Amino acid sequence: MMLKTDLWFPDVEESTEEGIVAVGGDLSVERLILAYSKGIFPWYSSDKSPILWWSPDPRFVLLPENLIVSKSMRPYFNQNKFKVTWDQNFEDVIKNCQKIDRDDQLGTWITSKMLTAYIQLHKMGYAHSVEVWLDNELVGGLYGISLGKVFFGESMFAKVSNASKFGFISLVKQLIKKDFVLIDCQQETKHLESLGASAIKRKDFIDILNHNNIEETYIGSWENYFTN
Repeated sequence: MMLKTDLWFPDVEESTEEGIVAVGGDLSVERLILAYSKGIFPWYSSDKSPILWWSPDPRFVLLPENLIVSKSMRPYFNQNKFKVTWDQNFEDVIKNCQKIDRDDQLGTWITSKMLTAYIQLHKMGYAHSVEVWLDNELVGGLYGISLGKVFFGESMFAKVSNASKFGFISLVKQLIKKDFVLIDCQQETKHLESLGASAIKRKDFIDILNHNNIEETYIGSWENYFTN
């Protein structure tokens, strides 16, 4: 994808102490892809508020080789308790993520404009979803952006116990097969920490992204990507 040359962001090292890099702009596909490639993501409270662009230090990430599958989760996989699909119901996943209340995160940041923007990213083959099913009902899932060999996780939801964990673990296993080097988790949560995520210095995170920017990005449905 060719990015417009007039799009830019300040250096992340110029961010505020909280990690705010810039204020304003829009949620165009090109601006979002540029932001993620530089380790920046949007988060703000309502469509009436200006868009805030963040790059926190430290950054919470998962190195795929550090994935933890707890003993309590292993029976779920041994018994095939859930079914997992890829990019089959992106809109349902992001809308469920929008509705979930979170005690350990900054709050519901998926505004109507964010919803529209990420659905467009999905249609263009950059945003992807993981769906977790139980008896043909969507009970969990997650979505995010994939660039090169890095997956930028945005949000997850679960309607039944361990559904989102099952989806996340299933995704990481697939990404390992595709030689992904990092899963960006953005903000620290106990949920993700239990799965092996940890904090790294922003500088180290940006170094990984700089190397990743030369990698080819698979654009299209993950259903095809993970079955080939």
